[in-house]
Amino acid sequence: MSEAKSLSKNYENNWDKVFTKSEKVDVTKVEFKNRFGITLVGDLYTPKNMNKTDTLPAIAISGPFGAVKEQASGLYAQTLAERGFITLAFDPSYTGESSGTPRHVASPDINTEDFSAAVDYLVNNKNVNPDKIGILGICGFGGFAINAAAIDTRIKATVASTMYDMTRVSAYGYNDTIDENARYEMKKALNNQRSEDFKTGEYKGAEGLPEKLTGEEPQFVQDYWGYYKTKRGFHSRSINSNGKWNMTSSLSLINQPILQYAPEIKSAVLVIHGEKAHSRYFGEDAFKKLKGDNKECLIIKDANHVDLYDNLEKIPFNKIESFYKNYLK
Repeated sequence: MSEAKSLSKNYENNWDKVFTKSEKVDVTKVEFKNRFGITLVGDLYTPKNMNKTDTLPAIAISGPFGAVKEQASGLYAQTLAERGFITLAFDPSYTGESSGTPRHVASPDINTEDFSAAVDYLVNNKNVNPDKIGILGICGFGGFAINAAAIDTRIKATVASTMYDMTRVSAYGYNDTIDENARYEMKKALNNQRSEDFKTGEYKGAEGLPEKLTGEEPQFVQDYWGYYKTKRGFHSRSINSNGKWNMTSSLSLINQPILQYAPEIKSAVLVIHGEKAHSRYFGEDAFKKLKGDNKECLIIKDANHVDLYDNLEKIPFNKIESFYKNYLK
């Protein structure tokens, strides 16, 4: 049995986030292990006015895909802690400050497990009510969050914000434009790369965001660049800011659809997406799989995909707060 622990007593004095520090919350860096033995590192946000004997509802938060806890997930965590929740923003396995080698690898199984590992930590935190735990996934981790809700009955409420289904986009491309023959050729190329990686002992990186824009990129790529590559959201540990996913990382994503059991989720789910997001269809299609009157899809007027990373005028925090307070009571 692994024990979670605090990593730094002076952590708040060494602020390394891309957003402004709130004076209404305390932040502690913690670590905990998932069931694969990978050590995850997270930031635990607690309301400053919380008493030592309080037991509060809690929310585990991760994403976007390729980001770190110092970016969007931390902003969500800090804001929800201001509103009375204990929140845990964490780096997924193989990324950020979390452990796991080789680096920069994604897995539908392990990244779903990462949410449950965060729930393990929260369930055993003395200030958390173990019956009032939710999760929140942003972008690609919105899909993994829904998958986690399908397997982990301790999760009572789930928010998927500006979500991607990473298994669908990996297998079928944007708007499902990759057919079976093209997918076979893609798998051949990736498996050839596996052979080469083994031969060289190095993992070739996939194509990432360009260092400079030409202006000819699709608008959503320009939107990503405007967050990850500028002062607005750049962080040195973020794959999207300063690195590349391993090319062969996408193999398991191609072969393992994560929303297979979404219709069996009995707990509450809120899907949030931007009206103008290129990824909107992922959220709407995921919502169509859900059953029950405790499921809701909210489309934010005029918002694009990246707006829901950090645009405080577009992220519906009032709605998110009321959703969790309704279902974590």
